[in-house]
Amino acid sequence: MHTVAQTLQNLIDLGRSLKPVSTAVCHPCSEVSLQGAVDAAHAQLIDPVLVGPRQKIFALAGQAGIDISRYRLIDTAHSHASAQRAVALCRSGECQMLMKGSLHTDEMMHEVINTETGLRTARRVSHVYLMEVSTYPKMLLITDAAINIYPTLDDKFHIVQNAIDLARALDMAVPRVAILSAVETVDARIRSTIDAAALCKMAQRGQISGAILDGPLAFDTAINHEAARIKGLVSDVAGEADILVVPDLESGNMLAKQLEYLADARAAGIVLGARVPIILTSRADSTETRMASCAVAVKLVYASRHTTTAVLHA
Repeated sequence: MHTVAQTLQNLIDLGRSLKPVSTAVCHPCSEVSLQGAVDAAHAQLIDPVLVGPRQKIFALAGQAGIDISRYRLIDTAHSHASAQRAVALCRSGECQMLMKGSLHTDEMMHEVINTETGLRTARRVSHVYLMEVSTYPKMLLITDAAINIYPTLDDKFHIVQNAIDLARALDMAVPRVAILSAVETVDARIRSTIDAAALCKMAQRGQISGAILDGPLAFDTAINHEAARIKGLVSDVAGEADILVVPDLESGNMLAKQLEYLADARAAGIVLGARVPIILTSRADSTETRMASCAVAVKLVYASRHTTTAVLHA
């Protein structure tokens, strides 16, 4: 079994094995966000373009003793302008990743999903936590606990496929996806069980591809063989889940926080479904978590390039 530190370090090493990726760092106007971008640059994960008020960022760097002399800085008037410019850099292809600084997530994501000037694709934008729990033998992907509040079935279709594509980019050949609910049987009174059944049928018919799906599954049967055996559940996913798809943001956020604070889990995080990977950092994130999140985004960029090249040469 890998330890928490081992798995996150493996992600960081994976990113370091590739060339740094040009990253628009949106409004890094706090010491934590500016230091996080510089640390990722020192780790040779990103090539940062700092987007924010020049005087404020230079003053902050001076006070904190952070050397930003080698990095490009684009001056903006305020956080809203920072979000607009950072998104524009990614839309034009000048930057291949977007990293949140000290502005509110909603403010940056508003620009990301702008129909005319943002980074939208045919996919619904969603978030994935990559969590390492010391009592589980492999990394768990939990989605969506940060973006989609009460996702519809159509939203969940995108959420599931986004997570599968991420897992495959991280070299999980056939990820196992557990669609979570409170029970293992379909119950018309519990909408998440209906959604789970529909998603599994969509996978059976090829609308969702690249993974094995099962649901509805309760959390215990999704991650524990003995719980599944006791309940008489026969499943290729039960006890072996790589991806946990939660019913809504509330349940997903609570699950992720419970694992973090009660089970000593560590988490990286990434936003998927946009034109570029989006790194959402938190003030409470450790340096290790920030580095791992950047590394995951780097791997996604290179996986996307490989896919594009393969299509062009097909």
